[in-house]
Amino acid sequence: MSLFEKIVHYSTVYRIPSHILFWVMVFLLSVSKPEQYTSVSGELRTELITEGFALFLSMIPTYFVAYLVIPKLLNAKNYYFVIFYFLISSYLICVFSRTVVIYVVEPLVRIPPFDQESFLEILTDIPKLAGSYFLHDFSTAWVFTFLKLLKDQYLVQKRALQLEKEKAEAELKILKIQLNPHFLFNTLNNIYSLSLMNSAVTSKSIAGLSEILDHVLYRCDGTYVPLSAEVTLLQNYIGLEKLRYDDRLQVNFQQSIDENAEIAPLILLSLVENAFKYGAGEDIGNPVINIHLKLQNNHFEFMVSNSFMPRENKNKNEQIGLNNIRKQLDLIYPKNYELNLSQHEETFVALLTIDLQHPQV
Repeated sequence: MSLFEKIVHYSTVYRIPSHILFWVMVFLLSVSKPEQYTSVSGELRTELITEGFALFLSMIPTYFVAYLVIPKLLNAKNYYFVIFYFLISSYLICVFSRTVVIYVVEPLVRIPPFDQESFLEILTDIPKLAGSYFLHDFSTAWVFTFLKLLKDQYLVQKRALQLEKEKAEAELKILKIQLNPHFLFNTLNNIYSLSLMNSAVTSKSIAGLSEILDHVLYRCDGTYVPLSAEVTLLQNYIGLEKLRYDDRLQVNFQQSIDENAEIAPLILLSLVENAFKYGAGEDIGNPVINIHLKLQNNHFEFMVSNSFMPRENKNKNEQIGLNNIRKQLDLIYPKNYELNLSQHEETFVALLTIDLQHPQV
């Protein structure tokens, strides 16, 4: 946390102490300046009295501008009214300040007898009110208001970023929810097919599904999971699918990992699942699926190719699955990934590359 963030945090949590600290600093800076309300100088008592009253009189316009004028100005539908309101109120504040100086401060610091302005003279001496009192009393108000606006803007931006992050996390959870039932539906269909045939490998497929569910349900809550866990998930899934296709399906899974890393969960599984469902699942011949996984110097490459039977109309569900994958990648790796989909005669290829050096979530 930077110094600025610490100051903002302190002033937000401890508002009254932070205001007191601000005015103490203003007072300490002002006592070293020449006296502004009296021609009598030299005595510490006189300076403390005059600067103490000056501090009090500066508080009124400061809080008036910061908490009344600026909010009205930011939400105003009629700016002329706000300007009129500010001018009239500023005039009354200056009159009050001048009255306090004439009838309270000067009797405390000046040696009588001395002349005093009448209240009517105070009301009508516009040059004095504007040239001395407005400039002096409102000078602190501008500094305080600037600091308050700076703090408020920072908090607004921080809140906006937090809301954006929460929205992205919520969208990511929704996308995962969309993917998990899709995967479960396909896998349960496979097991159902095996059970109808009274296959001896039905129990083995159920055990494989159990391992997959353990990963999907209990190890994918975070934004990232170890790449090694995702590789194990793919191996279990491929093994489960091969039970269904027997020797008719050829799956080649090659991997080259020079170091372990973390990656967004289930995305690789979604690409492989897509290859099985819309490749091997619709290829009545001898389907082939090639999977190549490579990680080197935080540069990740994942290629899945599958044979398929060409058809005129593309399956809408296939597009939904691929769109969900892109949305997840957009949320987790914005500008740090590429997903290229291509078709070569009777082979469909999905190539995913990710720069794992700069995660964004």
